[in-house]
Amino acid sequence: MMQSRRGLLTTGALAGVALLAGARPGPAAAATLAEVKARGFMVVATEDDFKPFEFIKDGKPTGYDTELLELMRKTVPFEIKQETIPWTGLLPGVGSGKYDAAVTAALITPEREAFLDFCSPIAESTDFYVKKKGNAAIAGIKDLAGKKCGVQAGSAMLSALPELEEMLKATGGKMGEVVQYVSYPDAYQDLAIGRTDYVVNTQINLASLVKDRPAIFELGQAVSKKIYIAWAVKKGNTEVRDLLDTFLIGARKSGEMAKLQQKWFG
Repeated sequence: MMQSRRGLLTTGALAGVALLAGARPGPAAAATLAEVKARGFMVVATEDDFKPFEFIKDGKPTGYDTELLELMRKTVPFEIKQETIPWTGLLPGVGSGKYDAAVTAALITPEREAFLDFCSPIAESTDFYVKKKGNAAIAGIKDLAGKKCGVQAGSAMLSALPELEEMLKATGGKMGEVVQYVSYPDAYQDLAIGRTDYVVNTQINLASLVKDRPAIFELGQAVSKKIYIAWAVKKGNTEVRDLLDTFLIGARKSGEMAKLQQKWFG
């Protein structure tokens, strides 16, 4: 059984959130590189609360993707405008042409490749589960059987849960209730107070969470195969994708990307 929560959000309410997020002002269509240069700016969207990739601190966006974006600003002859929005409206906004690019930690999936073109990966990771510190009822994968799982609505982690389901079947168990959240901080809050038993997210995100709050959360085991994380543009907007790729490949070769990965991911 699946339900959605920030105070038990319904599927319809989640759709409403996505529509509201998509209603923010922005360009009517994803611009070609020539159009970006002609108007003098590019509009990119980043998520508002997905630490350590993107989040708000002291009223300003920060994180791995934001610092990469700062490096990119030094390499292009136009302004890059950054809009920080909730996850639910981010990829749909890029896919519809509302934003020129998603400068975000988007996992590459076949479903997303139907409406987005992905850049060279900015990181690799694996989905893990996190549990409340001291929860002796969960010692490994088999103990997740029948327990309540928290995950972000519309995320690749949600679509990857069948991998965990297969792991549980191999141990004679099955998935319990899956609760979908608008944002991961909401999921962690419910985990901390015992409304869910575990939360699934990327290893990078969960390692950051456990580092910040070691007395509350404990990292579990891998529940997926290796996954790749990348920025994205609207399907067919190859010139803008190639521009982003040129920067990202250059940052990888120069070592700047590795420095930021060490800073934010350890």
